[in-house]
Amino acid sequence: MTDPAPDAESLRERALTTLTTARERTTLLTSCVEDPDLTAQHSPLMSPLVWDLAHIGNQEELWLLRAVAGREAMRPEIDGLYDAFEHPRSERPSLPLLPPAEARSYAAEVRGRVMDVLESADFHGTRLTEAGFAFGMVAQHEQQHDETMLITHQLRTGPQALTAPDPDPAPLFTGPAEVLVPGGPFTMGTSDEPWALDNERPAHQREVAPFYIDTTPVTNGAYQAFIEDGGYDTERWWAPEGWAHIRRNSVRAPLFWSRDGKQWLRRRFGVTEVVPPNEPVLHVSWYEADAYARWAGRRLPTEAEWEKAARYDPAGERTMRFPWGDADPAPEHANLGQRHLRPAPAGSYPEGESPLGVRQLIGDVWEWTSSDLTPYPGFVAFPYKEYSEVFFGPEYKVLRGGSFAVDEVACRGTFRNWDYPIRRQIFSGFRTARTGDV
Repeated sequence: MTDPAPDAESLRERALTTLTTARERTTLLTSCVEDPDLTAQHSPLMSPLVWDLAHIGNQEELWLLRAVAGREAMRPEIDGLYDAFEHPRSERPSLPLLPPAEARSYAAEVRGRVMDVLESADFHGTRLTEAGFAFGMVAQHEQQHDETMLITHQLRTGPQALTAPDPDPAPLFTGPAEVLVPGGPFTMGTSDEPWALDNERPAHQREVAPFYIDTTPVTNGAYQAFIEDGGYDTERWWAPEGWAHIRRNSVRAPLFWSRDGKQWLRRRFGVTEVVPPNEPVLHVSWYEADAYARWAGRRLPTEAEWEKAARYDPAGERTMRFPWGDADPAPEHANLGQRHLRPAPAGSYPEGESPLGVRQLIGDVWEWTSSDLTPYPGFVAFPYKEYSEVFFGPEYKVLRGGSFAVDEVACRGTFRNWDYPIRRQIFSGFRTARTGDV
């Protein structure tokens, strides 16, 4: 038996809440620094913060004012400036971008008009409007750019601009190091999550052989053991492309780490601190995660293995929305939404563990898998090919689970992220797996 479809007022309230939450975060990320920091490019990998700000407003106008409400373009002359596929990030600082005050004003004006549209929105009739999908898509888009802007804040130099309380301290995790996930079929993906994006669809049966997976993400302390054992100097642990990459770029440790005598330090949002050994390791590439796994005599889990570990309930032989069940994420379940500016210690959030006992599958760090980004059987691009389809293929590796920088609206047990295997500025970590007993 499925839950009844939400009524129009419930959908309106959800859309309003998610849009408002996203905008509050955008405001925080773009008001905590002066205008020169907004217009500067802090890394060629990232856009100036002011580009993200106006891009958020432009996408909201395109989808909610033009596509949903059928309104005329407010400023059609800027569409090309904020088309992510028309100008790579390295070129964006040279474009005639809206200055900070004008970008803020534009985004605010778009939002004001969107609120009028939302008041009278019809949540039926087209796939774009059904169950408020377009509003959810726009809220997810803004939150994804908020995470991107938080990455830019981590890359910027200078004094600390953002603060947040640390996660609650947790005792050293002493549970089992790994969990056996039974073999057999499970339902991967979704066909009924109303705001799920095209690459998460459709739901389909997937057969997975038995395997073991780490109970928690790999920690800084465990990763330091790899470093101290010569992990970055031993070619046999590395994929050929990864070995060439780390030698060419003199990679010796996770991004933002530095050695100070016998201890490792890291820079985190403008603060330099001793690397905490019990936190999940952060800012590692796929190549680094893969090399660590080989060194440890293990491997990275496939995307299907990761999702089965996160969603399968063997007692009920059913697939859940999240590791803890079908309820939306709450603070006791996972470290999400930029409530903290760091991962929680490994083993945290016991209320968020899966029925099999795997912890922190949602939140804290994005987890690299061994899988390339590919479409599910029956995939249909919607509402535009550039969201997912153009990225399918062996160039991109899939990450799952979300990080502390991900908002719950953009985080599901089915949510798929992807990036190049060399990327390290993202909030990426991993856990390892090994083939189980048949």
